[in-house]
Amino acid sequence: MAFVGQYSNIVTDTITALIVLIIGWTIAGLVARMIRRRVFASETLDDTIGSFAASMARWIILLITGIAIMGLFGIQATSLVAIMGAATLAIGLALQGTLNDLAAGFMLIIFRPYKIGQYVEVGGTAGTVKDINLFVTELATPDNVQIIVPNGQAWGSVITNYSHHTTRRIDLLFGIDYNDDADKAMAIILRVAEEDGRILKSPEPWVKVTDLGASSVDITARLWCSADDYWNAKFELTKAMKEAFDAEGISIPYPHVVQIRREG
Repeated sequence: MAFVGQYSNIVTDTITALIVLIIGWTIAGLVARMIRRRVFASETLDDTIGSFAASMARWIILLITGIAIMGLFGIQATSLVAIMGAATLAIGLALQGTLNDLAAGFMLIIFRPYKIGQYVEVGGTAGTVKDINLFVTELATPDNVQIIVPNGQAWGSVITNYSHHTTRRIDLLFGIDYNDDADKAMAIILRVAEEDGRILKSPEPWVKVTDLGASSVDITARLWCSADDYWNAKFELTKAMKEAFDAEGISIPYPHVVQIRREG
């Protein structure tokens, strides 16, 4: 009978533990989603902080749930602290990378070298920041591929933030034939740039002959625009310049082979 009673207690504790786990897991998810919604809906709070706070709240609730479950099986909080103290070194050695990611996550939130929605390059990978949590940064590439970068790797490498500044410079290189008028070509480039409403007046457009190549005179144009307009302006201006050159008789040389026939 004693065995049956003990077995019954184990089953009861196990079922209770499962219920506590389900409730704790559900509450953790609800709290995390609530924090995200509140922060994302606010105009004064940064989405990056909201995402990080939601992740931290979720893990704290799960930790409390784990401690409560251990208590159901007779493991007291004081005993748990003693066990954790004795296992600190082993856990630290086993989880060096994870703890490093956790510390790096706090550094990313404190210094905020990038935020959610910005296009960055971290850990050798470029993409739009979708999420920053306690351990990883989630990126989405331009073709919508998910990239997960550990925070330790992100913080420990060079971070390139393409969205930090509100303006960016477009660099365009054009090669014209040696027989063409370089001044005329530069005037065409300036005119096309000025006609495009996305190109800023300040800093003013810069157009110069920058190289005398093997088969072309190279002209570089440096134009400033809003960061949001960068890619569309770059591609559309390249096409517009080509069409303007064709209309004005400016030729763009291309590689060709000249065959010389020897007599005799």
